[in-house]
Amino acid sequence: MGVRTLIQGWPVYRQLTGTDPLGRGAAAQSGQPKAARTAGADRVVGSICPYCAVGYRGGIHDARPGREARPDALRAGRGGGRRKRRGEELMVPRAEFQSSYGRPVIKAPSWEARDIAGYFFLGGLAGAGSVLGAAAQLTGRPVTAKAMKVSSLAAVTLSAAALVHDLGRPDRFANMLRVFKPTSPMSMGSWLLAAYGPAAGTAALTAVTGRLPRTGAAATATAALLGPALAAYTAVLAADTAVPAWHDAHRELPYLFAGSATAAAAGMALVVGPGTETGPARRAAVLAAIADLATAHVMERRLGIVAETYRTGSAGRLMRAAEVLTAAGGLGAVLSARTGRVAAAAAVAAVLSLLTGSACTRFGVFQAGIASADDPPLQRRAAA
Repeated sequence: MGVRTLIQGWPVYRQLTGTDPLGRGAAAQSGQPKAARTAGADRVVGSICPYCAVGYRGGIHDARPGREARPDALRAGRGGGRRKRRGEELMVPRAEFQSSYGRPVIKAPSWEARDIAGYFFLGGLAGAGSVLGAAAQLTGRPVTAKAMKVSSLAAVTLSAAALVHDLGRPDRFANMLRVFKPTSPMSMGSWLLAAYGPAAGTAALTAVTGRLPRTGAAATATAALLGPALAAYTAVLAADTAVPAWHDAHRELPYLFAGSATAAAAGMALVVGPGTETGPARRAAVLAAIADLATAHVMERRLGIVAETYRTGSAGRLMRAAEVLTAAGGLGAVLSARTGRVAAAAAVAAVLSLLTGSACTRFGVFQAGIASADDPPLQRRAAA
């Protein structure tokens, strides 16, 4: 297969040269015969429709034993409601929420917390770090600039590794680049990561070697421009799902992720840069900590019943830890402006608190989403 044939077979090329620029039609379709791809699957399971009980394996065509329709799903409930008056007869029984065959209305994501929540945290740290690194370079802080570029490269490398580990095989990430679909947060995020990674790598390599300064400046600017999107797009990706704790928080979640990422990157700048260059990082840490705490408070107040998943269980413990650690990190950043041992100890405490608090925020949001997908009252909200 020649290079020209390979390029012409790429769906993105067909998008750019054809009549389907958004990749919603023929441009995104493969020319290969449509067939079940079971040979390359991790595992094959028996599938059965939760509504009509029609299966695809083992000769299942009729309702399975124990899977009969449930006419009692609309039975009258006990307690509550308006008391009947004498002589009245309830013609329509009060409905109770029950899904077909007892199956959940929405399916909880199959993502691994260690991989995806870690991907959220590390991607945010990398993106915000590139912005601070570019700002340090523009303001004449070369040591901090170089260190932040290297830390951003390390963070985005680990972030991509976590994503690929969750996908199972590296070629699955490559498959995500088959189309460029502006209406899909996952497609746009894949392209964002693919563009940011080389830019961050080039910026770090030129900073360490001191060669190709113009190329390094262009790469630094590119990484800084893509950094905010990388830090916040994962919130859009989560909010685009039907998971109540993520979807209902679509207004505040991007700001929460951006503030948390900035706090973590500012904490990283405090530890990698010399004391004479960390003034802007201290101010950024304080402002980001305030924004993080304020956004989390507003989000929980607005969510109503959905906010219970952010207050209870493992998600509640993580979110409370994130609140305490972020506040402590902001206070430590203020105290680190002083001189002496107190300032040194405060700087170390601020770094550890801000980084750990940002990680707790990502893992707390992730766990809240999983809990809300398993909660029947919240499933009822999703089905409404």
